[in-house]
Formats: sequence, structure tokens, C-alpha cells
Amino acid sequence: MIGNETPKTRVNLYNNNYKRHKKRRIKWKNVILFILFIIFFTIFIISLIHIIKWKLDSDKSEKEITNAQENVTITEKQDTDDTEVITQNEEIPKSNPYWDYIKMNLIDVDFTDIKKINDETVGWIQVNGTNINYPIVKHSDNEFYLNHSFNKSYNGAGWVFMDYRNNIDEFDKNTIIYAHGMINNIMFGTLRKILTNGWLDNKNNYVIKLSTEYENTLWQVFSVYKIPTTNDYLKINFVYEDNFIEFANTLINRSQYNFDTGVNKDDKILTLSTCYDDKEKVVLHAKLIKREKKQ
Repeated sequence: MIGNETPKTRVNLYNNNYKRHKKRRIKWKNVILFILFIIFFTIFIISLIHIIKWKLDSDKSEKEITNAQENVTITEKQDTDDTEVITQNEEIPKSNPYWDYIKMNLIDVDFTDIKKINDETVGWIQVNGTNINYPIVKHSDNEFYLNHSFNKSYNGAGWVFMDYRNNIDEFDKNTIIYAHGMINNIMFGTLRKILTNGWLDNKNNYVIKLSTEYENTLWQVFSVYKIPTTNDYLKINFVYEDNFIEFANTLINRSQYNFDTGVNKDDKILTLSTCYDDKEKVVLHAKLIKREKKQ
């Protein structure tokens, strides 16, 4: 034995040390568990706040949609002597739905009352086979209506808006319209799903009606696709015809469905763009096939 230390004393010292180490382990384990609880609880609260905010914004947007639709007069307009069917340079097969589309009525929108709600209203768009039936707005940038509603109040759902670079008096070679792809199908939420929800199975869907204060127009879809976020389809005007043809062919070749519809040097394109997720966009392109200037 060393000093007064006995085997029993050594055992007691060992047990005491073991208990102290065990208590420390339990203490640190509890600390770690508490930290994890705080982290997960914080994530839960943040997620809950986002869900509540999303619901509130969505409810406000739906009220804005209803209000807009109740404050506008939309009439079907039959062709007149002033209606122009856009000349097609290529021969179009009789089986192509183009021949049915050009017989469709245009929509004529009276913007008098709705512009009292938002003086930045520049048009109204309807896309067959979707919920898209909204006024289009245009601001001095492409940021404002990403998080503002039709009445210009802050809203994360945003609104349907035209690229600020576009000229609404006379459509550019490529006119671009944006909106969020909301999961509750408002804004461009149904556009976000056109590649997977059977929209492509119905040829009656491949047409867009758009009315402005200056003219009523009809557009035939020629390309739809999902793509990682890029801006190469967001060109507005082209210096040379060859550049436009190259651009149009790129859009046609990119399409995930063959619409059997060409684009020539004199055509004008309408582009609809929405978010599919954080990294990808769903994009639709159509060409102008019929128009009528307003008196």
C-alpha cells in the first residue's frame, strides 16, 4: 500500500471519478440536445412564418384577381375588314391547327375602369387551357412587380408584368411577360405545369389572346420548354434579320414538343417566362398570327 491508500479507497476514487465523468457527459449531452432543439424549433418557427405569409399573400392575390376581373369588360370580337391575318411565308399543312386558330375571335378589352385601379396596366392576356386570365402591368424596371400586387401593395406573389424594355404601342420582335409560378395555380402557376399536366395533349391550347389599348391580337404557340435559368431568350430587338432567324430557330429546337410551326423574318414573338424552381424556368413562345388595331 502507498500511504494510507487501501484497495477500497482506490475503488472509491475510481467510482467518484467515473461518476464525475458520467455527469459531465450527461451535462454536455443535454447541452447538445438543447442546442439542437433550439435550432429545429427556430427552423420550425421560420417555416411557419413563411407558410403564414405565403397564405396571406395568396389570399390577397386571389382577391386582387377577382377585383380585376370584376372591373374589366372583355368581349369576343369577330373579324372585320380591319382584321389582319399575318402573312405566312412558309406553306402550312392543312392539318396544322393554325387554320382553326385564325378563325377564332379576338378579345377586346375596355381598360377604362381597371386603369383606375392601376394606371400601369398595359394589356390583358388569356392562355387556353390555363388559369391565365389577367391584366398585364408594366413598370420602369423588372423588379417592382416581383413583390407587388396589382394594386401596387407589397405582396410576395407579385403580378403578371411586361418587360420594361418592351414597347406596348407596337409589339417588338420579342415581347416578354413574366410572373411567378405559384403552387396554388395563380399568376403563372398553371404555366409552370404545362409540360406535365396534359396541356400539350390538346391542340386547342396552343393559342394566346392578348388585348392592349392599341390592338387586339392572337398568337400561336411554337415552343415550350424547361431550362436552367438563363437570359438568352430575353432578347427584345435584333439589328439583322439573320440574327432574329437564328434566335427563333434556337427557340424552336429547344422546344420539348414539336408544334410543327415555323417562324419567319417578319414574325413577332410573345414570350411567357416563369419559375419552375430556384434553378429552372418554364418558358413558352408564340408568334403573332392575327391582329386588329383599335379605333
